[in-house]
Amino acid sequence: MEEYIPTKVWLAWSSGKDSAWALHALRQPAGERRGEPWPGEVEVTALLTTVTGIYDRVSMHGVREELLSRQAEAVGLPLRTVTIPPDCDNERYEREMARAMAEARAEGVEAVAFGDLFLADVRAYRERQMARAGMRALFPLWGRDTAALARRMVAAGLEARVSCLDPRRLPRELAGHLFDEEFLRLLPPGVDPCGENGEFHTFAFAGPMFRRPVPVEVGETVERGGFVFTDLKPAGSARTAGERS
Repeated sequence: MEEYIPTKVWLAWSSGKDSAWALHALRQPAGERRGEPWPGEVEVTALLTTVTGIYDRVSMHGVREELLSRQAEAVGLPLRTVTIPPDCDNERYEREMARAMAEARAEGVEAVAFGDLFLADVRAYRERQMARAGMRALFPLWGRDTAALARRMVAAGLEARVSCLDPRRLPRELAGHLFDEEFLRLLPPGVDPCGENGEFHTFAFAGPMFRRPVPVEVGETVERGGFVFTDLKPAGSARTAGERS
């Protein structure tokens, strides 16, 4: 019998809850996945993250690159970063991403998975971008009810904190808040429970997709460029040592 080889996939990893849950979904056996937009087994071989070089932080989420690296270690996957400048134009972004896709193809990767939920224009853009690079785009969470998905994440033990929010949509006081039942109750009407419209972004630090938690501490909250960012820091060395013992 011919041996079946799973499709090698990189996962677009924002450091937030949706990409973490996408990893969880991708790791489920094909027979246990329902309504997913691809057949057969997949093997996630790396995480792909865009980092703003001058700040050494995840683009848009504002998460420190050190925490990003600890995340990758905690989920057991290598990290591939695409470094871009602040206010990066689309031409530069696509050029840097094309280089990353060339590296992916050289490693036998056939597809990139994204944690997008329902924004059709975003999905179409990603599909065009991947097609130009000779890759497929996968969307393991596509079309799910976001209110139900948010509750399922919390119930399953996914833990995350709000790293960035749009103060035009959410109270500033929710910056740094745990993504939990209380947070979901406090969301103003019209705000997507998963923040799919850019209302907020998160940093995931524990859950079923992690081998171990990533200890974090909540730092200063500031407003930049019309968004509110809470600086999440790696937990103190003494606590970190205790986690490893």
